[in-house]
Amino acid sequence: MPQETMTAPLHLTNARLIDPEAGTDALGSLTVKDGVIVARNGAAPKGGEAIDCAGLCLAPGIIDWGVKIGEPGERHRESFRSAGQAAAAGGVTTIIARPDTQPAIDTPETLEFVTRRAVESVVRIRHMAALTKGRAGQEMTEIGFLLDAGAVAFSDVFSVSTNTKALARAFTYARSLGALVVGHPQEPGLSAGAAATNSKFASLRGLPGVHPMAERLGLDRDLGLVEMTGVRYHADQITTAGALPSIQRAKERGLDVTAGVSIHHLTLNDFDVGDYRTFFKLTPPLRSEDDRLAMVQALAEGVIDVVASFHTPADEESKRLPFEEAASGAVGLQTLLPAALRLVHSGDLDLPSLWRALSLNPAKRLGLPQGRLAEGAPADLVLFDPDAPFVLDRFKLASKSKNTPFDGMRMEGKVHATWVAGVQVHKG
Repeated sequence: MPQETMTAPLHLTNARLIDPEAGTDALGSLTVKDGVIVARNGAAPKGGEAIDCAGLCLAPGIIDWGVKIGEPGERHRESFRSAGQAAAAGGVTTIIARPDTQPAIDTPETLEFVTRRAVESVVRIRHMAALTKGRAGQEMTEIGFLLDAGAVAFSDVFSVSTNTKALARAFTYARSLGALVVGHPQEPGLSAGAAATNSKFASLRGLPGVHPMAERLGLDRDLGLVEMTGVRYHADQITTAGALPSIQRAKERGLDVTAGVSIHHLTLNDFDVGDYRTFFKLTPPLRSEDDRLAMVQALAEGVIDVVASFHTPADEESKRLPFEEAASGAVGLQTLLPAALRLVHSGDLDLPSLWRALSLNPAKRLGLPQGRLAEGAPADLVLFDPDAPFVLDRFKLASKSKNTPFDGMRMEGKVHATWVAGVQVHKG
């Protein structure tokens, strides 16, 4: 990963500056030196490089929260190097990696190992650690030592604990240390074995389904523990309309709660499964169109704070199976930006509002300095054309795995350049 070092000034001019903090979209320029933004709309410095952005959009680099990387244990699916290349090509400058690896990132030693390995990436990588040992939901990890080793949050990801008492202890201890807990709201008993959302469509296809209420039940359990312990809490994937009032009420009561959604649940629905297309098998499963529209509205209103790809690489062998048996998940580092721009082209969001969810809000929640175009902010930037059309070819993705639901789809939005700490890491 590029480090903040002494570098010649870089002047990016004639750019549409997408500022999520100020909520503005206007022509201007940025000056970068030694890895940080040093001026905005100032004169070009002497002795540096000047780049005419030709009216393209210049925004803070995306912070993709919840990325699965295959190290350790599944490097054949995704390595730090390949994930970094995919991220840079997609305008992602910071990856927040998940702890659902083999073995799980549940000890300081494992966290230190993946942190050392992550230097192979051309983008920044920060790690979440497991909340409980082995992600088994029974015994809490050494949260304090893991914080010292660099963990930015704690999550068991899709392994939802059924031991509420153990979870309460972990929440209480995390609260005492100021740690952020990331929950995956699902009632595990109802969700077990599900491959789709309960609907007439799923029944006609003969797919075992889960009722949308499972998400609300799991969320309400977690929010009750948040109220009891006062822990900082982020719900990683809210995907159903029925769960939104619980998030809204928690925020109104002053609980320290935020919520996220995956780009696939914002742009696809359960009908996209079609004739058992396993690239559309996700966790949680794709929801109804009414749920999708409710998520879009919640994002626009600020009930949902964060949009992420939930990049989950899977090899061909694990996807070329009957739908019920196929692995869940899709890659998304390189498709997050063009997929998210669908919300702009549909008129549901403007670019600054979208970038609040893609960059500023995750940075603020995780205590990172990125996500801004202010002077003194890290020069993690993406230059992109929001209107450039293309047809996605999954075999051209930089990820080792190619399991994207957008294969063959017409999309808009091309990344022209990506900088991390003022160093260009991708050129389109």
